[in-house]
Amino acid sequence: MNNSWMKRQRNIGMLFIAPNMLGVLAFYILPALFSLGLVFTDWKFGNPVFHFIGLDNVKRLLHDELFYIALKNTAIFLLSVPVSMMLGFIVAIILNNMVYMKGLLRAMYFMPYITSGVAIGFVWMLLFHPTQGPINQFLTKIGIQHPPQWFGSMETSMYAMDVIWIWFLLGYNMIIYLAALQEISGDLLEAARIDGAHSWTIIRRIVFPLVSPTTFLLLITGLIMTIKTFGIIEATTQGGPGNSTTILSLFVYKTAFSYYEMGYASAISWALFLIILFITLIQWYGQKKWVHY
Repeated sequence: MNNSWMKRQRNIGMLFIAPNMLGVLAFYILPALFSLGLVFTDWKFGNPVFHFIGLDNVKRLLHDELFYIALKNTAIFLLSVPVSMMLGFIVAIILNNMVYMKGLLRAMYFMPYITSGVAIGFVWMLLFHPTQGPINQFLTKIGIQHPPQWFGSMETSMYAMDVIWIWFLLGYNMIIYLAALQEISGDLLEAARIDGAHSWTIIRRIVFPLVSPTTFLLLITGLIMTIKTFGIIEATTQGGPGNSTTILSLFVYKTAFSYYEMGYASAISWALFLIILFITLIQWYGQKKWVHY
């Protein structure tokens, strides 16, 4: 009787997850396997003929200067994740205390995360305008004779994109950190204060270790999300000027849907997958040394 009941419950459970599993199979696993097969072809979108070319796409990728430019830009873009996490942690600590209108402030900080990427890109294009933008006008008024050109210069465009992404992620990081901070026992913090611990010591020795699992979660998801994004960059610079803001995900998109080189785009996308996997494995191994559960 017990075995029959367990079998029936298992079948019911499988029935509930079947639609989701079919969706994963149809829209993730099968397309991924198809793209892996395309790596070894020169197929172009719209062409019904597939030509097997072996590892030619991989060799082309390893000798493609644009790939290394996109790789460098992606590395610069990833720097925005820990910066945004640090700022989100600071804001969360401030808003976790008795701050005037903190509910409104939390909503204001989180609002960019749920705003359209196209709208965000349009607003920041206006803010970063080299001559008419309010940011450079302010810098000029405080005495900076030659403010950065932001999106108008190949040297500063990727860093301008970092500023946008830091601002975009900050609210999400703040909300998650705030939830973790509210789970910390007030008695524990009060005991530390009674023992004479200063605020910085409490944060460094008590608060940060207790929220380290949250930090690990935000780090691993933030890096994966950042390395895959392209919407905001496409809406603001389209990878320019030149290729100074072309990251790997945008490189895949342009190769596939601008030049229709599906085989080569598949090779780039699998290289992107391996990079994400490598970063994730490093984090997973490294978290054993600093994450406290």
